[in-house]
Amino acid sequence: MLSGGQRQVIAISRAVRLESAEIILLDEPTAALGVQETAHVGEIITNLRNEGKAVVLICHDMEFVFQFADRVQVMRLGNTSKAHRVAETSRDEIISLITGARQEVDA
Repeated sequence: MLSGGQRQVIAISRAVRLESAEIILLDEPTAALGVQETAHVGEIITNLRNEGKAVVLICHDMEFVFQFADRVQVMRLGNTSKAHRVAETSRDEIISLITGARQEVDA
């Protein structure tokens, strides 16, 4: 029998393979997953990017975001920050935008 996390990974795999879309939206795909399943979702994202697809990832797991994203943008209270290149920012900077310690609105 498959665990809930394994079933979620299979559902994500099936969904992204069934679509011919060039942009894939993943909303909290690693929520409630174990380490192994989270790593598998990361592999799926990497494969999609290698195929030239854009992946929009909504995620609160900063470790995962910084491992698999090129850019990060924060939405807080309905406002969005400018997009930051992961290679040019820090977790602390992004967390300060999330918590409101630092404010920056994309005009």
